[in-house]
Parts: sequence; structure tokens; C-alpha cells
Amino acid sequence: MNVLDLARPEIRALQPYSSARMEADGGQLMLNANESAWPPVGDTGQGCNRYPEPQPSALLDALALLYGVRREQLLVGRGSDEAIDLLVRAFCRAGQDAILIQPPTFGMYAVCARVQGAAVIEAPLDKDFRLDVDALLAAVTPAVKLVFVCRPSNPTGQDVPRADIETLARALAGRALLVVDEAYVEFADQPSVADLIDRYDNVAVLRTLSKAWALAGARIGSLLANADVIALLRRIMPPYPLPLPCVDAALIALSGWGQANTRQRIGTVCKQREAMQSALAALAGVKQVLPSQANFLTVRFHDAGDVLRRLLAEGIVVRDVRRYPGLSDALRITIGTPEENAQVIKVLKQSAVAQPVAVAGQGT
Repeated sequence: MNVLDLARPEIRALQPYSSARMEADGGQLMLNANESAWPPVGDTGQGCNRYPEPQPSALLDALALLYGVRREQLLVGRGSDEAIDLLVRAFCRAGQDAILIQPPTFGMYAVCARVQGAAVIEAPLDKDFRLDVDALLAAVTPAVKLVFVCRPSNPTGQDVPRADIETLARALAGRALLVVDEAYVEFADQPSVADLIDRYDNVAVLRTLSKAWALAGARIGSLLANADVIALLRRIMPPYPLPLPCVDAALIALSGWGQANTRQRIGTVCKQREAMQSALAALAGVKQVLPSQANFLTVRFHDAGDVLRRLLAEGIVVRDVRRYPGLSDALRITIGTPEENAQVIKVLKQSAVAQPVAVAGQGT
């Protein structure tokens, strides 16, 4: 069974839009796209009066080298969110198909599915927020076309062993596309599983430059997948997803000195994560610091609401994750600079003095 057999038949048969830039190969005098012949005020040679390449060649080359894939196995768009949306629209028929997720997890999987009219089936993480392979596979129904696995997990930070990913890939072959979201993999001990797409045509991997690469504002995300899946998604992708300034920013970040800078900062984040974990665990108001392989720590407090208010009063914004299953007492704290992290600990120490510590036998 070909992986495209899982996709919507009407998408497979769709005649894609052919943009003016796609038809301009080899052209020099560009009069086919109704663009302005003059650059805008302040343009510094970027050529913003012209539409960008649908999939910029230089960026594809740089990312393919970085991720260890071939160009035809790579789709670049506006963050991972766009790739998630494209996958759901291509593989899930409204009112018939479904995705499978493991809450607590990244919220955009379910949002994209519900916008599309697809069902959302849940196979929750276990009590320690680890992936339960058997429970996940037991939850797969014939309606499930996409299975999303977040590694390291957001919002909890735990990683998923490579062996579990391979088990899922084999078990889901011919049944569903396994989408592994690796937004935080640069901070993890285990490397990417992107090499699995050459062995399993039903494996896709999401990557982003928003986290480790410090380009959240540029919105550059990638999907790594079987070449047929990439070609299918390009049929329904908007013709010009990437603004020229964003592409330029990404190419600078992916340059030799840009990569060296990124590696250094990743090392700093990982060291700060360890230091923050120890400092947080020592505070009286903290119940638990969840183990993390990402650039954040999820912390369970005796009174998370009060801690949140105290942090906000000092101008410190953290993520309130109390709405997620199993995290009703938790806040997610991104690892910042050493100075920012020290400020967080200072405020939390002050909060701990003011907070009552739970007594054994009393509800918390």
C-alpha cells in the first residue's frame, strides 16, 4: 500500500494552482505577475517588489543538509503550524477521518483537525507523562489517518525513545501517517529520527527554526517526509509562503558562524536547564519539577495560581498549563538567559516564604 492511499482522493486528483513565479524559469524581464517594476522605499536589494520563490532553492539546500534529507523530502513553510494544517487538510476528510494525539500535548494538532471537521481521538500519556505505545495502538481506528507524537513533549518536556517511534512506524504501516514533532529536538540527548523516512514511507517529521535557531519571528518550519507526501502537500500550499526577509534571516542563521552561535547557545540552555531544575526543586512551594529534554521546565506548585500572580506582578510571564490534563497545578517556564533565570528563582524564593507548605495527609 502506498502512503498516498491514505490521503483524500480529491486532493490526489487536484490540479494545483500554477503561480507566475513557477512559470518564470529562465526569465529575465518579468512581466507576468503584475508586480511593481520598482522596489519599495527602503528596500536594500532584497527585491521585495517581486514574489519570492515558492520553495527557495538556497534555503532548501541549507535545510536539507542540516536535516540530512534530500530536497524532494523537504517542504518549507510558515512554521510547523502550516505543515500540521496542510497534513490534516490533505489526509482527513471532514466528518469521516480522525487524528490521534496523546494529551497533554501541543494544542495545534487538535485545532487544525477541528477546523477541518476531523475527529480527535486521544490516547493520554501515562501518569509520568510518557508515551504508552500499547495504549496508543489500541486507540487507532480505521478512521485515524494521522498520529501525532511530540518528542520532546510539549508541555511536559519528556522525550520518546527511538525504539518506540520505530515500533509505531511498523505497526501503523498502511494504516496511518506517523507525524513526529521535533520542535525541541536540538535540546534533547537523542538525535532526530528523520533518517526513518527512508525506511518507512508513513513517517513524517516536523522541524522548526523557531526554538533553538532563535527565529520565532521569521516563522520558518519544515516537514520532512516521503517525496510523494511532499509533492502532495505542495498541491494545496499557498503559492508564496515565505517572505524574502524571513528567508534571508534563515540563511544567515544557517551559515557557518550562525550554526556555531546556535550550538553555543544550545549548550548554554541545557546547562541552565539543569541549574534551574535543581534550584526549583529546592524551593518549598514546589511539588515537582518534571524531567525535561526541551528548553523549558514544567513545574508543579502547591499553589500555582498564587505563584503565577506573583510572577506577573514582577513582570515575569510564564505559561499557565493548568488547563492541560494532569497538570492542574503546573506552570511551564522557558529557560532564559542566566540573568533572567536568576530573577525567576529570586521571585519564587520570595513566594515560597509567603506560601504555606502542604502538610502530609492534607489535600494539595
